Amino acid sequence: MPKTRFQWTILYLVIVICSSGCTASRTKPSLPLSQSDVDRAWAGEGDAKSVVLHPAEAKDVVAEMPYSPSVPPTSAGSVNDARDIQPVSHELEDANVSSTPSDSNVDLQKWSLSEIESLALQQNPAVLQASASAHKAMGYRGQVGLRPNPVVGYQASQLADRGTDQHVAFIEQDIVLGDKLRKNQRVLSQEIQSQLWEVETQRFRVLTDIRQRFYEALAAQRRMELAAEFEDVANTGVSFAEARVNAKEGTRPEVLQAEIQLKQIQLQRRQASAAFTGAWKQLMATAGMPEVQPGTLDGSLTHVAEAKDWTAIKTQILTSSPELQGARARLARARANVDRQQAQAIPNLSLLVGAGRDNGTGSGMINTQVGLPLPIHNKNQGNIAAAHAEFCRASQDVRRTELSIEARIAEVSRDYDSAAAAVDQYSREILPRSQETLDLAEQAYKSGEFDFLQVLIARKTFFETNLEYVNAQLSLAKALVLVEGQVLIGGLDTTRDTEFDSGLRDQSLNGQ
Repeated sequence: MPKTRFQWTILYLVIVICSSGCTASRTKPSLPLSQSDVDRAWAGEGDAKSVVLHPAEAKDVVAEMPYSPSVPPTSAGSVNDARDIQPVSHELEDANVSSTPSDSNVDLQKWSLSEIESLALQQNPAVLQASASAHKAMGYRGQVGLRPNPVVGYQASQLADRGTDQHVAFIEQDIVLGDKLRKNQRVLSQEIQSQLWEVETQRFRVLTDIRQRFYEALAAQRRMELAAEFEDVANTGVSFAEARVNAKEGTRPEVLQAEIQLKQIQLQRRQASAAFTGAWKQLMATAGMPEVQPGTLDGSLTHVAEAKDWTAIKTQILTSSPELQGARARLARARANVDRQQAQAIPNLSLLVGAGRDNGTGSGMINTQVGLPLPIHNKNQGNIAAAHAEFCRASQDVRRTELSIEARIAEVSRDYDSAAAAVDQYSREILPRSQETLDLAEQAYKSGEFDFLQVLIARKTFFETNLEYVNAQLSLAKALVLVEGQVLIGGLDTTRDTEFDSGLRDQSLNGQ
């Protein structure tokens, strides 16, 4: 075989091999795609809106996360799978409910707290928004680690001078030094971790809001029931007052006072109905189902208030709070970015290999070229300084989040202890006495021992005492929900989007 043909053959093989490597570099990572939309979403074929990420269950998601007790670290900078992603159905079963919870004879659909919570985690747009941000960070993480594509080309010179023209085919490849691509992935791995904790934080916010709105609506529902029960008592009082007037034993002012009390009770019932409707709308809006009409709530307000060890509760919340874990993940991300920016000053290597034929001499040619920029003027000092400042800011954000959580725990402990004292006092002492007072006053009035004013006072005290007891139960339930929800609220607040894109890769490929 002639020498020139041998050279062309070698060049052809080099081009084929490099082209194959280029194609392989664009191939998406191999994952067990047979499971569900979980893996298709990670492979880039799924819909980010259709998944909910659960960081507390995430396995092998992010490397080197020293602050995350729930997510063990993996090998440096690797994201192995997305088993923490669960598909969500956006279909809502038809709710066959009536418009009012109290005045209709039609059986209304009953809603339990667990049913509403389950639907809320599927329908709430803020949870889906946070999930989409986590998927966006996953996409960027895959992008920032990709190697640059080779350049294949053809060069000809001295074409106008027949017989002396030269023809060269070449391949050029930039080689990224300083381990910058892997460090890019480490930064984005920490960003994925922070986004996963953002999803979990939003889930707690949604659940807390749902539970608080549920108990608000349940308390309004209970007030309507009390108003309906006492309306019967007030109606009986009006009838009895009218009977005494007809029997020449009572007076017209007694009848008017009884009617005024009845109207006040009816007003309380209407106000409780309006409060129920408002709480229902807030509840369903938080759940992402504003079109569902009011039904009835299946649940009860707590009658028992247990003493709490607030020191132990504070320790537990600070240990497991997803909000604080997210802040720590952002601190780890800032630390990784400092390391990444320090590596930027290491220049990339540009390698060019070409082979061709010189028709003037009738011989073949092989050309090589190697180059790299000298980091004399630009050593990335500005970006390194900014990365250090961001690390300081992230460390202070961890401390700020800790103090914010402690302040919220102090507030909820005050509300809980106050409500617990009220519930205990009302249930053990005040309510039994108000019931006994009303029974004795009614009997004494019927026997002529009490005047009508004393009966009215007893009735009013009994009704208002029961309403205040319901309010104390509501305050206790809302405080308990905050403790269980890691003192997080804001189920419809906007979530934190990922702060990184594929810009780190562009910076890596720029030798400057």
